[in-house]
Amino acid sequence: MKTILFDMYGVIIEESKGNFIPYTFNHFPAGYHARIKRLIWEEKLFTKAGNGELTSDEFLTQLGYNDPMFHMRDYIENHLTLDEGFIPFAEARKDNYHYALLSNDVSAWSRHITAHHRLDAYLPVKIVSADVHCRKPDARIFEIALDMLGVPAGDCIFIDNSAENLRTARGLGMDTVLFNRDSETYDGKVVDSFAELAQML
Repeated sequence: MKTILFDMYGVIIEESKGNFIPYTFNHFPAGYHARIKRLIWEEKLFTKAGNGELTSDEFLTQLGYNDPMFHMRDYIENHLTLDEGFIPFAEARKDNYHYALLSNDVSAWSRHITAHHRLDAYLPVKIVSADVHCRKPDARIFEIALDMLGVPAGDCIFIDNSAENLRTARGLGMDTVLFNRDSETYDGKVVDSFAELAQML
């Protein structure tokens, strides 16, 4: 059986870039926006949280949220959209493929997304950047994934919305498919939906 590795944002979750920055701007007065931009883009707080250097609570508290747990849940549950095609796709092929998640994300956020949308049954193995302290497109996270799965690269199909991430995976020997949320150019297999992915497989 082959293993399908799914990206989260832009594949399972429709929002490829997330909505967190506009969500945050909506929760703070305009006078705070320059500070938020500096913390996220110059001090790279989001990247640090996604690399496991900050917890979700630490990250959100540094941004100024007084109730970080509430806002993590509110953002995930009310501002991100599960692709309605994922669960039917995964359910129909669960006897033919192993599934795993390979995602750049904050640990607590990834856990809450999979629990909230009842995805854990379909994604028993999760490789999340904050847990392993490296992120796509770094080849190390793909090598960690292969070690955790105990399979060779040639037995894996990697689905992502980033051509750069796919090129790294392909260089390691994985089969790759661009999930085309953002109209990126990719010189390999491309699908626009889980229905198209099912036909391709």
